[in-house]
Amino acid sequence: MNHRTQVVVIGGGQAGLAAGYHLRRLGLDFVILDAQAGAGGAWRHAWESLHLFSPAAYSSLPGRPMPGQPGETYPDAGHVVSYLSEYEARYELPVQRPVQAREVHRDGRNLRAVTDSGEWTARAAVSATGTRWRPFLPAVPGRADFHGRQLHTVEYHSPRDFTGQRVVVVGGGNSGAQIAADLAYDTELTWVTQRPARFLADDIDGRALFDAATTRRRALDQGVTDTGGVASLGDIVAVPPVRAARDAGLLKAQPMFSRLTPDGVQWDDGTRADADAVIWCTGFRPALSHLAPLGLRGQRGYIPTHGTQAAGEPRLHLLGYGDWTGPASATLIGVGRPAREAARQIADLLH
Repeated sequence: MNHRTQVVVIGGGQAGLAAGYHLRRLGLDFVILDAQAGAGGAWRHAWESLHLFSPAAYSSLPGRPMPGQPGETYPDAGHVVSYLSEYEARYELPVQRPVQAREVHRDGRNLRAVTDSGEWTARAAVSATGTRWRPFLPAVPGRADFHGRQLHTVEYHSPRDFTGQRVVVVGGGNSGAQIAADLAYDTELTWVTQRPARFLADDIDGRALFDAATTRRRALDQGVTDTGGVASLGDIVAVPPVRAARDAGLLKAQPMFSRLTPDGVQWDDGTRADADAVIWCTGFRPALSHLAPLGLRGQRGYIPTHGTQAAGEPRLHLLGYGDWTGPASATLIGVGRPAREAARQIADLLH
């Protein structure tokens, strides 16, 4: 079955909903195709203890402040899912699910999205599929030789799954620190990072990070020397569980090991640590395989953009993948501004 609309939005998580909000305000006809079974995007699959590192008021999509969660300064993932579900319903966003977009093709003046439940032809498209669906695993020697369990952040759920085990957590970002803190009490934990762990000051949370990212983008746009933005402040937000484990002396990062062995990990000097499991908190890559037929990828698999607009296809906008598609655009509070700009550019294109 072939459907027609002015704009097709691929992805129904936070970025797709923000795009939908602004497209609706501009009076455009659109559809949001979401591969998930329900609302909430990637937040539906978060580990049990995951919390935002911004208060609710600083974690809102455009038009609708996130309500606070009773008893929590930083809302948990379940609260975010509820908020996104309510947001979707409040603005009557036309989300169709579960619909998996497989390919996007040029079709004359239009773009055509091929899905597992038909095709959608539109004058413009917004890709908002995020990164969770493409976990990155580094090519570390011996990884295939390890006899224990290996999993990525996306497969981690609860410290109960590792009680009493020897666990190596790899990664010096927020996910690595939070999962290491989760496991610090009931496992024999080894936390390794590529460079020394850099905790942000305890009073810095997502509010300050968003401000830093926005300031940096404005400075770069004006030709001012790059001050480093968020990266200059540190890598790890000291949310309460991380702070508690750190202050208890349970979060002591070791340098990255050089290889895995059948029984654990080994450093260059021959030091070894036995392990029952290795958890790779090593980040993600943008989920862009559906755009392959357009032939837009540049270096390192990224699609060159002007803001959110694909440099090689002006009818396509990419939203929510990181700073390359808008300052802090992979965050709840940060995605609103690039979503507004994308919707305005699409409206200009259509009119």
